[in-house]
Amino acid sequence: MPSALARPLARLIDELGKLPGVGPKTAQRLAYHILRTQSADAEALAAAIRSVKTDLRYCSVCFNIAETDPCAICSSDERDARVVCIVEEPLDVLAIERTGQFKGRYHVLHGAISPVNGVRPDDLKIAQLVERVKRGGMEELILATNPNLEGEATSMYLAQLLGNSGVRLTRLARGLPMGGDLEYADEVTVSRALEGRRAL
Repeated sequence: MPSALARPLARLIDELGKLPGVGPKTAQRLAYHILRTQSADAEALAAAIRSVKTDLRYCSVCFNIAETDPCAICSSDERDARVVCIVEEPLDVLAIERTGQFKGRYHVLHGAISPVNGVRPDDLKIAQLVERVKRGGMEELILATNPNLEGEATSMYLAQLLGNSGVRLTRLARGLPMGGDLEYADEVTVSRALEGRRAL
C-alpha cells in the first residue's frame, strides 16, 4: 500500500522526531510548518543548523560552546579569573549570565556523575578542572551543579577532590523561590532555606 506521505516529508518528520522533547505530533506540525514557509525561511533554518555544526567549538579553557578559542568570557580582561563557577552544561552558563550578577569565569563539566546512567567522573571535564586549579590564580570555585541527586553527587565529588587545593569552595544557595508558598515547598527545600538563612 502506498504511503500517504511523500518521502521527503516523511524523512523530515523522522529527523525532527529525534529532537529531545519533540514527539510524533509535534514533529508533524513542525514539518508542515517548514513546508508552508517561504523557501528563504527554510534555507535560513538549514543554514543555521549547518553553521552550528561547522562554526562552533568548545573553548579549550572553560569548555563552553564558542565561536573562538578561547571564548569571549575567558579572553575578557573584565572578567575575574580568580572566581570560577562550575556548571554542568553550557545552558547553565546562559542562565547565570542572564542575571548580570556574576563577573567571574566558568568551567563546564558537560554532565553530572550518574552511575545509573553510566556517567563516571572520567566522562566529564573534571581532569581539565583539576589542571586549571593546579595552574594557580584561582581563589574561589563556585559549585553550581543542579539541586538533584546527580548534581549533589558531582558537587560532593568535586569538594573531596579539590578540598585540599587551597582554593575556597562555595555552593550556590538553595531555598524557596520568589512567589512560592511555604506550605507547598518540600522538606528538602525548606531545610536548605533554613540552612542558607542570612541576617537582615
